[in-house]
Amino acid sequence: MSSELRLKKLRGSGGYVMATVTDEQQMKGNLGGPDLFLAPIGRLDVDKITKHFCNTCEKEFEGPPKIEFENPNEEVAENLVLAERGQYICKACNATIAEYREFKKPNEQKEIGSAKPLDANVSTAPTVQATIAPTVQATIAPTVQATIAPTVQATQANSSASVSPIEGRSVIDENANKIGTAKQIGIDGNTQSMVLVITKNDGTEGSIPWIAIKKVGEVILLGKPEESVASQPGKCFECGFVNKVGSKFCEECGTKI
Repeated sequence: MSSELRLKKLRGSGGYVMATVTDEQQMKGNLGGPDLFLAPIGRLDVDKITKHFCNTCEKEFEGPPKIEFENPNEEVAENLVLAERGQYICKACNATIAEYREFKKPNEQKEIGSAKPLDANVSTAPTVQATIAPTVQATIAPTVQATIAPTVQATQANSSASVSPIEGRSVIDENANKIGTAKQIGIDGNTQSMVLVITKNDGTEGSIPWIAIKKVGEVILLGKPEESVASQPGKCFECGFVNKVGSKFCEECGTKI
């Protein structure tokens, strides 16, 4: 693979930066569309950033934004450590241009285990329970309706934590990559099953069947796709979306089923 540096626009939720990146960094920032994103890449060297644009200022500035970060090295689950979290911040107004989280598996040969509980009161009930306000409804996608509550408490089989509230928690896939941030709990209009509505890394909304969630704690861990595909015909092994039986391509992400 070529190690040549190329000048690219890397987007964040609050703007973008222009930076020279390697082929490997481009692959990390490519989430399947035409744009590249900062969050999956993590922290860039400031001397590689030539410009930044702030959505709040509606202005492009020469040079890099401020980059603030910390290294908590916090174990958020068995064999999963939050190594670094940081922000790209506009130098003019201090608005956040992008955020990132970097997770590491201390043992690459070992799978991720149970998430750390939020407190000493750990729930292990084998059912899913949710408290949802019955009067507020919002349409999230053509087939997903969500009801929003100030607080949500949920328990799941093999889950090691109660969640209250769930909004804002990082959603981590089975490969220890952050794919988005939890927004709210919703109901799929077709299957009437519970889903987790998330804000993806690119700022768009998506939904994940609750059955695909392996652990809930300080982060939300997704299980391996093959664990649930066999029991649900039409379920996408890539994003977990449950398609109509007989579908050849996923309606959510376009992956061949």
